[in-house]
Amino acid sequence: MSLRKALLAATMFAVPLAAQAQPVTGLYIAGGAGVNWLQESKLSATGDLANSLRNSGIDPSGKIAFDVGWVGLASLGWGFGNGLRLEIEGNYRENGVDKFRGFEGTPVTNVNGKSRSYGVMGNVFYDIDLAMFGVRQSYVQPYIGAGVGYIWREFDDIRGDVLGGQIRTSGTDGRFGYQAIAGLGVPLTQLGVPGLTLTAEYRFLGTLEHDISTSSGGGSFTVSRGGTKSENYNHSILLGLRYAFNQPRPAPAPVVAPAPAAAPAPARTYLVFFDFDRADLTDRARQIVAEAAQAAQSTGTTRIEVAGHADRSGSPQYNQRLSMRRAEAVAAELARRGINRSEMSIQAFGESRPLVPTADGVREPQNRRVEIVLK
Repeated sequence: MSLRKALLAATMFAVPLAAQAQPVTGLYIAGGAGVNWLQESKLSATGDLANSLRNSGIDPSGKIAFDVGWVGLASLGWGFGNGLRLEIEGNYRENGVDKFRGFEGTPVTNVNGKSRSYGVMGNVFYDIDLAMFGVRQSYVQPYIGAGVGYIWREFDDIRGDVLGGQIRTSGTDGRFGYQAIAGLGVPLTQLGVPGLTLTAEYRFLGTLEHDISTSSGGGSFTVSRGGTKSENYNHSILLGLRYAFNQPRPAPAPVVAPAPAAAPAPARTYLVFFDFDRADLTDRARQIVAEAAQAAQSTGTTRIEVAGHADRSGSPQYNQRLSMRRAEAVAAELARRGINRSEMSIQAFGESRPLVPTADGVREPQNRRVEIVLK
């Protein structure tokens, strides 16, 4: 196969991968919003309030149910390029109170008020590489995560009428929080913004039991104060956006010029090899680049193709980025030696075009290369 045909075939293969999911590398920001279901919580009055309720014939324990509410969050994170991400998150949840249950059948009426939760979490995520399951092209990125932090729960004037009196709780209490996360990312590269991803996810957030100030009075029981212990378990569905600042842009499709009438001069090819998982130039590599630059200047070459490659150790997505870094390193050295970047066509082929065919995961020195082709 001629080099021209090979380039055209590689270009056709690369087009559908323009929006392929890739692991996050470096700094990113994210945000999301959605609906929050706050589980029905057990309530347990404490102190003088519990004694007052017992003296009035009311069991001091019960349950409180909530309406569907909403959740919003924002986060700052760092991706390590291998699927692992760490981030810090700020969040807010709010649900209105629906009704009280329990209290040994004692009816509680005119129930109102709100429950709020807000806090800071530290999270760890893992983006699942579907290539491990034999999926060579994936336009979605599933991920899982977990986090721990500190959550404040606020009862905003939650009250209810019972036996002619009123139970009222209002206050804030902070406790240790924990969460589990499962999500799906869809890259939006086709919008022209590499690194922008649409996310959809489920989150479970729980905390240790809160103890919030509560009072009662009027009707058939005495005025008293105490606390209310309550559970805090949240289920959230969110849609959001994540932006990674230094995601690589897909290699532009090369422009294939029509063949001239006369037979072109044979192309000259120089091979620059790299150490494993490296994109920096060795002394020998710089000598080869210097030879290519000198030949291009002495022969009046008008087009130089710089194509990066990688062996099959590592994921295809990582090798695609690694081969681009290698190609950029060679292009920078050519430019330092007087070659205009406008004369270069810079491409990356990852592990798709090996010199030495190998099984997946094999480290092959001859495949870790950049080809400089003088046209």
